[in-house]
Amino acid sequence: MKNQLKESILEKRNSLSREEILEKSNQIKINLFSLGHYKKSKTVMFFASFSSEVHTHDMVKESLKNKTVVLPKVAQHEIEPSVVIDFDNLIPGKFGIPEPIEAMKIAHKNIDLVLVPGIAFDKEGHRIGYGYGYYDKFLRKAPKAVKIGLAFDFQLVDKIPKETHDVPVDMIVTEKRVVQCGK
Repeated sequence: MKNQLKESILEKRNSLSREEILEKSNQIKINLFSLGHYKKSKTVMFFASFSSEVHTHDMVKESLKNKTVVLPKVAQHEIEPSVVIDFDNLIPGKFGIPEPIEAMKIAHKNIDLVLVPGIAFDKEGHRIGYGYGYYDKFLRKAPKAVKIGLAFDFQLVDKIPKETHDVPVDMIVTEKRVVQCGK
């Protein structure tokens, strides 16, 4: 079931035009930036979007003006949170995803907010990622951080089968709504 869901959502996401991605992503940015959790956060971990994901590059650049911004750097099958000073100074890392050239490490406990990518989310906060478990492993190490999934509204589904290692997000921000996830 997970694979079928993953394929159908990816197919729909990949059919979006660049303009649609940017337009929907801009509305997601407006919704995210209006949240109290975002406003009061000092250190935010974004993900550098690629392909047809919610476009985060503008969000990161804007956040660099008044927050400590962190991006994931993959090393030894784990996410190392790395402080970013200049978003234009990234290189393709594992899987071709933009990441900092060198890790400027930050303690997990110092991250207030983590923005989480995903292929699909449900209202309980469960997600289907890309299948490597990097984010679940990382999120277990940052239990105090508020976890927010960024997704296009069609990526929200009724139910995702839960697995024991899954770490749910606290809320999901789409271009149409903010969903507080059930615990």
